[in-house]
Amino acid sequence: MIGVRLLSPLASPELRQTLRRRAATLLGAVLIGLVALAFAMLSDQTQRVFAAGASRLGPALLAITPLGFMLLVYLTRRFTPEARGSGIPQVIAAARLPQPEHSPLVSLRTALAKTVVTIAGLMLGASSGREGPTVQISAAIMTAMHRVLKVPLSAAVVIAGGAAGVSGAFNTPLAGVVFALEELAAAYEQRLTLLVMAAVVISGLVSLGIAGDYLYFGSLHDSMTLAAGLVAVPVIGVVGGIAGGLFSRLVLFAANGAAPVLTWVRRHPVIFAGVCGLAVALMGVGSSGLTWGTGYAPARALIEGGTLPLWYAPAKFIATLATTISGIPGGVFAPSLSVGAGLGGLLAPLFGGVPPGTIALLMMTSYFVGVVRAPLTSTVIVMEMTDTHSLLLALIACAIIADGTAAIVCKERLYHGLAKGFAGHASAAAGKPAE
Repeated sequence: MIGVRLLSPLASPELRQTLRRRAATLLGAVLIGLVALAFAMLSDQTQRVFAAGASRLGPALLAITPLGFMLLVYLTRRFTPEARGSGIPQVIAAARLPQPEHSPLVSLRTALAKTVVTIAGLMLGASSGREGPTVQISAAIMTAMHRVLKVPLSAAVVIAGGAAGVSGAFNTPLAGVVFALEELAAAYEQRLTLLVMAAVVISGLVSLGIAGDYLYFGSLHDSMTLAAGLVAVPVIGVVGGIAGGLFSRLVLFAANGAAPVLTWVRRHPVIFAGVCGLAVALMGVGSSGLTWGTGYAPARALIEGGTLPLWYAPAKFIATLATTISGIPGGVFAPSLSVGAGLGGLLAPLFGGVPPGTIALLMMTSYFVGVVRAPLTSTVIVMEMTDTHSLLLALIACAIIADGTAAIVCKERLYHGLAKGFAGHASAAAGKPAE
């Protein structure tokens, strides 16, 4: 009888459900960490292959890249329209649904398409990142794991999966938690926080265990005096906020605007993708390859004290904008950080007493905040990616100023504005099983 009493709690439906929920979160987070790391390695290898080929193809890319953009947009719109763009707006839209498990926004089919087409875009030289797509892919994995184990889904599950993707993509666990609360979640909930933290930590540990404690943009140990900071921080915050806000405003205008030219664009998305691809190719060929891809290498060079041509930031801005509004899958995280670093390189001569790498890092934060309007997330991501604790106060000050400035330039936050384009489709599909 004693043994029966000890085992009887295991027969409790509530306990079994709790164990399944924890198993789904654990297994989902481990898988997310592995997939995020594999996706990162594949993206890096793809860029190396493209860089080797671009040096031989040269001007031929002026035809190859636009035609490739047209093909990718056609295939995406034809077979998996939920995979277009960044991926973060899709997760936001899915988290607002009463039954996210039935939404194609976070289905495995969409995640697979997102992976393949994002890599294909990088193979064409698209100025896009893998971080946004990783968020959508990770949310799909977490959703699928809960479905397999027959655990009811909620917005918390979708958000936890997306946050774990940020942790795995950047190897920045703290940023994953902050990103979930600041960008993905509409309101703070204790249950959501615990689920997010568990998923993020597990995913981060998997990435850390395999790839080691690497720093995404290297380590920066420069400092800045208070007097120099009082002069540099306001300027950097305002300039970064204006530039980032302008990027967001242009992207949202292309996505949601009502100008007559946009009517033509929406009727001919494949042709428009070719025009955007041509702009990307012109920037890439004209810059001798500097603006192709994520922009990781140029940004790291600037942070470590190197130099780039003064036109790098405007050229990368144009390439990233053209890629983003073209409609091909791909994110803006890494390219935005690169544009910000480039803007820092432009302004560095104005602050002679401050190391150029410090200016590049502060401007990277400011511009990134201007684009995504998530100051705490941006600060934590940059700090964790570069191990820059000595500049924490300066980073926070730049982020606050940039956020306020960007709000004047573009009142609507980028990802939430883009999520509107998926809300209607997601609601219509919410009653249908996801593939």
